[in-house]
Amino acid sequence: MIHYRTVVLETDREPLDIAVALAGSGLFGTYVVYEDPRGWCVAGGTAAEVVVTADSVRCTWQGSTTEEPWYGDPIAPVRRFLAGLPLADWAAYGWTAFELAHAVAAMPLDGGVLLHLVVPETEVVLDGERAVVRSTHDGTLSAVESVVTRTDAPAGPVARAVPVDLDASADAYRDAVASVVADIRGGALQKAVVSRIVPVEGELDFPATYAAGRRANTPARSFLLRMGGLQCLGFSPETVVEVDATGRVASQPLAGTRALTGDADTDRRLREDLLTDPKELHEHAISVKVAVDELTGPCKPDTVVVEEYMTVKERGSVQHLGSRVVGRMHEGADPWDAFAAVFPAVTASGVPKRPAYEVIRRCETEPRGPYAGTVMRVTRDGGMDAALVLRSVYERDGRTWLRAGAGIVEQSSPERELEETREKLRCVARTLVARGEEPARQAWSARPAGAADARTHR
Repeated sequence: MIHYRTVVLETDREPLDIAVALAGSGLFGTYVVYEDPRGWCVAGGTAAEVVVTADSVRCTWQGSTTEEPWYGDPIAPVRRFLAGLPLADWAAYGWTAFELAHAVAAMPLDGGVLLHLVVPETEVVLDGERAVVRSTHDGTLSAVESVVTRTDAPAGPVARAVPVDLDASADAYRDAVASVVADIRGGALQKAVVSRIVPVEGELDFPATYAAGRRANTPARSFLLRMGGLQCLGFSPETVVEVDATGRVASQPLAGTRALTGDADTDRRLREDLLTDPKELHEHAISVKVAVDELTGPCKPDTVVVEEYMTVKERGSVQHLGSRVVGRMHEGADPWDAFAAVFPAVTASGVPKRPAYEVIRRCETEPRGPYAGTVMRVTRDGGMDAALVLRSVYERDGRTWLRAGAGIVEQSSPERELEETREKLRCVARTLVARGEEPARQAWSARPAGAADARTHR
């Protein structure tokens, strides 16, 4: 069994600043930054990797790669590969595409990556008081330590605002909403979440954009990643599934939206409107019911309960109705069973899900990929934390874009649903930072001069 070497560093620098510094340091060609209630985790480099596509699963360990077709269940080979890793206390990080749901449902696939996870060579866990740095490579451990403890900030890029046309594809979106409302009134389904794409011109500085966006948002989770040609960052409003080592499971559906403007009187009026709007209440209630029904599968009888119901959650430029559904898994079940039961999030797909997939495929111009999928952290001890990928920006093959959707029900208005997508897009669009060439002022917090490091080796 291989073990990480660990160093513990005391630090009073902000965890966000350290995470962004590590992402922008150039130390890692592949990295994932993931924020959950414990703090920030930074996963860098690749000790092991698993990639699932429409027709195969590719697994890599210590430079040796195997690739073979998968049959029936695309998650099964991922579970087997991770369970067999000879690395103590591993944690895997990565993302799943929305279309993984199509694979699980045995629907036709268009190609592309469905799941990409790495077990990092190096992991840094930041809680605001210390940095726990562990690595399989001593040289990387030392390099990371120098980034974590440095007190001078290198020059960053010029922070240039990036204009975005939030009305791109507006007419087509209005038409799509009207089409879905007709489907619902015809009895095909109850709800579908339909999205639209907004292009972003030029190149972004992803670490700088993540830092600026995180300071302007109040997410349930946040993330920044560069993996296999994809760059992505986001400020997730909800979790798809949370599983701890004891088998406790939780899902956090959010549905129902109004703007959050920063003006107290306006926001109070919008909050009251949200809490009394029959359309929003109906959309939320049916989403919670689906979450309860889905968790009933992997959980013990009578353990699934709605722990929190229809409270208002503030998420950056919007406010949502939010609930929390919890349960306890059957003996023998694992986090992947819980994930498979609830993925994709009902709040980003529809009710029932299978007809919603068909409607989404018809109304949207291209596959979703990471949008409405998850970014996740999975641990050897049976833990999983999977954030819904919304309020995000994406870059692949020289193209950068935003994407947002709205839940369409029978009472939906095309104009209101379009405005809801604008409200959601602003969560990210208002803090985009272009890649610059000239030095800029210091963008991260330095520790007070003279502060001492306390180091503990494990």
